[in-house]
This record gives sequence, structure tokens and C-alpha cells, in this order.
Amino acid sequence: MNLDIEKVVREYIDKSLYMSLATVSDDRPWVCEVHFAYDEDLNLYFRSLTSRRHSQEIAINPHVAGNIVRQHALDEYPHAIYFEGIAELVTDETLFPAIFTYFKQRQRVDETIIEDAKRAEGHRFYKITVENWYAFGKFGGEKGQKYKLEWNSNNKS
Repeated sequence: MNLDIEKVVREYIDKSLYMSLATVSDDRPWVCEVHFAYDEDLNLYFRSLTSRRHSQEIAINPHVAGNIVRQHALDEYPHAIYFEGIAELVTDETLFPAIFTYFKQRQRVDETIIEDAKRAEGHRFYKITVENWYAFGKFGGEKGQKYKLEWNSNNKS
């Protein structure tokens, strides 16, 4: 079977609103749930307070991983999308309108999130530049399988 992994990733994340995000500091892992948006190059975006543990850990160690999993019933085969990448606090305010557009397409937000992102104590924008995508599940096959989509800044859709 010739599976278009990029197409699977794009279709799957388009139907999901939140992701699990893993960070690490001092060899101690942490995971949290965040609502996310994405751009055409499959960069992921989320909003968070800089005082949150995951935000503080990203400031120390930007390497992150995560997954996007939709709920399934006990008799259904699980499917999920996983990623590895580099996270960063977005400080360039000229990027905020575009990031707002990604969130508006997926969630009920208004332009006040732009002003909030400009405040030091507000919910700031974070960007994850994904290095690798993985898909796990049947995705058209007979058995569950792990698929890898190599991904970096050279992969443009």
C-alpha cells in the first residue's frame, strides 16, 4: 500500500482541536493539553501564559514532542499523529495577525487574542517547527502500523 503520510497528517490534524505537548527540564518530563492551530507548512501554534510549566521549560529546552489523538470507542482501532520539533515564544508582533488567522479558522476567537499576546502577562503565541511527523493506525491498511513523514523547513507544501 502506498500511503500519502502528509495527506493523512493534514486531514487528521484538521479534525482535531487540541494536542498533548511534552516538554522536559532537568530530566523530568511534563505533558499538558493545549488547543492548537497550524499553517500551510505544518508549523503548529498554541497560546499559553509564560508562567506555565511547559512555557518555562520551553524557554530552557525548546525540544518538544506531542501527539494529536481523537477519542475512540473500545471496539475501534486507535489512530494518532505524533510529532517532534522545536518550540519558541513568538515575539515578532508583525506575525501576530497571521497567527490569529490560523486560530480564527479553527476556534471561536476574536482579535482580542492579538492584544493579549502583546501583554507580558497575557496568553502568548508559541510556534512549534515540526521536524518529524508520525502516524500510527490502520489508515486504510489491515493492521496498525507506524508511518514516518520526514519533515523540516525544506518540506514545503
